[in-house]
Amino acid sequence: MNLLLLSNSTQHGRGYLAHALDTVTGFLPPRARLAFVPYALADHDTYTDRVRGALDGTGISVRGVHEGDDPVAELAAADAVFIGGGNSFRLLSTLYRTGLRDALIKAAGSGLPYMGASAGTNMAAPTLRTTNDMPIVQPPSFETLGLVPFQINPHYLDPDPSSTHKGETREERLTEFLEENDVPVLGLREGSWLRVNGERATVEGACDARLFRRGAAPRELAVGTDVSELLDGKPRFDVRD
Repeated sequence: MNLLLLSNSTQHGRGYLAHALDTVTGFLPPRARLAFVPYALADHDTYTDRVRGALDGTGISVRGVHEGDDPVAELAAADAVFIGGGNSFRLLSTLYRTGLRDALIKAAGSGLPYMGASAGTNMAAPTLRTTNDMPIVQPPSFETLGLVPFQINPHYLDPDPSSTHKGETREERLTEFLEENDVPVLGLREGSWLRVNGERATVEGACDARLFRRGAAPRELAVGTDVSELLDGKPRFDVRD
């Protein structure tokens, strides 16, 4: 697998992809034809134009998979794929409907560079069960692409000890997930990302990540930490309806 999984596409005070632009352009093949999957947002054309603008001048050409008659054919013609953020339930529902889910699994498994941000990063995990999003639509299944065998929580937020909000913190919600599912969860803070190259996986970006496992205290992962051991695991879900 050749994966770049960003927690977020926009950092506070910066433009779209600006905080990770050097990493993005280093990850994508030179002068690549990039297939962009805009289905996490409702306005596909505007979203695609935003990605084009962010990559203008890099030599990378961007084409939305919705811009032709067949999204699967658009993917097949590309040198790399980028799935943008938005609502993960809407995104996954559309991947199923268009046939892109199976096509993405096959393409990424065959080595096509796969870049995700937020909802697009959620898609790389086995299921949607650790997304932060509201289920505004109901996909046929919670099963995503399974490009990595562990869950990811983009936009991970640490508990705020000064907050008076009494709802669950992100840490508490992920702990609840692990009460029902025995699979690691990698919390990616804003500005961080996961790089997977073959059998090697590394935490990268501007801030540390946080790893959650059943029966263990959360573990801080400094930037540069090799987390390749996570690629060896197989997800074991105990779903209780």
